[in-house]
Amino acid sequence: MSQLIPRERIESCIYLIRNQKVMLDSDLAALYGVETKALNRAIKRNQERFPEDFMFQLTKEEVDLLRCHFGTLKDDPGTAPEKRGRGQHRKYLPYAFTEQGVAMLSSVLRSRRAALVNVAIMRSFVRLRQMLASNRELAKKLEELEWKFDTQFKIVFDLIHELMQPPTPARPKIGFQG
Repeated sequence: MSQLIPRERIESCIYLIRNQKVMLDSDLAALYGVETKALNRAIKRNQERFPEDFMFQLTKEEVDLLRCHFGTLKDDPGTAPEKRGRGQHRKYLPYAFTEQGVAMLSSVLRSRRAALVNVAIMRSFVRLRQMLASNRELAKKLEELEWKFDTQFKIVFDLIHELMQPPTPARPKIGFQG
């Protein structure tokens, strides 16, 4: 049961919103196997566990941007199958959970599946952090190489440009030429 949910599926549910890596309530509900409405009800009953740096509600503009870029939120996967298709859009703006907010969900949703899903999600956040750190290091090394080779090639190009200049004509001698 260690591979309850494929890592790729979890990672595809992590978005960058307000410069934070977050997951949406509907995606989390689908992963946990509950309705979005039930997830949000459990959160409202335990609101003191979810300060603003753990969870925030998206603005209409952010929702529209998500829809535009990813086509997400059209058919809420956290909606029960028998209730899907009644409307394309949600009645309320979705909530976004930071890594700490997702971790807090395991204390609110007290099921075995919730615990296992939370472990998988936490591993995905860690993997994403490692990938970003690795990319930053790679970008720094690339920048150093570009600078190094730019200066070396600048010298070569300067010499080539100098050689391509037409020779300056010799000045005529002044005075008696005999």
